[in-house]
Amino acid sequence: MARSPAISYQALLDLETNPVPESLRENTNTFLGSGALSTDRYLSADYYQREKANLWSRVWQVVCRETEIAKPGDFYTHEIADKSIFVMRTESLQIKGYLNACLHRGRQLKSGAGNSAGIKCPFHGFSWNREGAFLGAPCQWDFPHIDSDNFDLPEVKVESWGGWIFINMDPECESLAQYMGVMPQHFERWTPEDTYKGLHLKKVLRCNWKLAHEAFIESYHTVATHPQLLLYTADANSQYDCFNENISRTITPMGLISPHLPNATQQQSADQWLSVNEVLSDDRLKKVPEGKTAREFLGEMNIRRFSELYQKDMASIATHSEVLDAILYSVFPNFAPWAGFRPNLTYRFLPFEDDHEQCTMEIFLMMRYPESEPRPRDCATIFVGADQSFAETDGVAEGLARVFDQDFSNLPQIHKGLKSLESGEIQLGNYQEVRIRHFHNTLDKYMQRS
Repeated sequence: MARSPAISYQALLDLETNPVPESLRENTNTFLGSGALSTDRYLSADYYQREKANLWSRVWQVVCRETEIAKPGDFYTHEIADKSIFVMRTESLQIKGYLNACLHRGRQLKSGAGNSAGIKCPFHGFSWNREGAFLGAPCQWDFPHIDSDNFDLPEVKVESWGGWIFINMDPECESLAQYMGVMPQHFERWTPEDTYKGLHLKKVLRCNWKLAHEAFIESYHTVATHPQLLLYTADANSQYDCFNENISRTITPMGLISPHLPNATQQQSADQWLSVNEVLSDDRLKKVPEGKTAREFLGEMNIRRFSELYQKDMASIATHSEVLDAILYSVFPNFAPWAGFRPNLTYRFLPFEDDHEQCTMEIFLMMRYPESEPRPRDCATIFVGADQSFAETDGVAEGLARVFDQDFSNLPQIHKGLKSLESGEIQLGNYQEVRIRHFHNTLDKYMQRS
């Protein structure tokens, strides 16, 4: 199997001084073949319609954070292609999910997020309680054919993991725990449930939703798309893992010079990392001590920073990998949380306005806080239009904006370029793009179901 001759991620773990969690030691070395993929998967309107029938109605997908519907009556709506669902907290603090349509004339019952005493259709006033039980309607004498005892709102499956609420429209679906395989065990150490949304961006992109997702599950593009990262991002050293059919992972070492820059120095690596990360100005002036690598220096710095931020001694707990590296998991089909002890990003990809040629990418910055302090409130969503860059968006750090805007500049050009591919096929690398092939293998299993 093709692998970079550069130092492996597992060899870097051998240099850690604190015990390395078993989850990071897993290395699946998956090979899934070298076959081409048809561009119809992205460009065909018929393929998109089949996705709506065979995929979105059968997979577990994230709606919101549990903290966003914390009180009885809190609700949050979720739009996926031509379907709408809302989740609501009941009197008993249970979370329920309902298909977002009035059983009278089909008007959507909820939009956005908020709190309500019950569920009342704005069109004619048919109403249900928070548990979905039918309460009645104006002029109910005109509906003798409706059995009030069997007119409850249709529910969808609801489960939670890591502080996120998931729904599944398939009544026969497997449990979320079965669906996620090793992932809950892997994340136990990093307690994603103990985080809050410090930033939530929702960006419209002119491309198929799968193209956006695929751009973030490989580091191969770094050398051409993000050259400013190469001094401290070991792109070609990345490890790619495929676990069960729904879970995959990329681990890209940071604080390590890319193999594409063989003559760079440790000090150049540290200086570049410090210049683009949000660290104190005094830290930006620090030099890599004699006999230390940039990775060791930056790892120790982050452990000190996070110990102060979380008011917890991280020096005896965290490995350098967990405070530096880009450890990105994916839950099929469209949810991608980063792992580790740093403030972590999480991604979600969805079709936009039921259009297979547009999508949204949501970027959540999940922040930790001291255990002795109350949980900060989740932030509001910032909507970013197709023609608006992150550099033009308030609240987005300069370094983060530059990287994402570089990615976004590729995506419409990929979608357009696929239409000019005479072969009608794309090629994938055997290792660095294995997660894309893994994704499509799973997608095929859904698309082939009747």
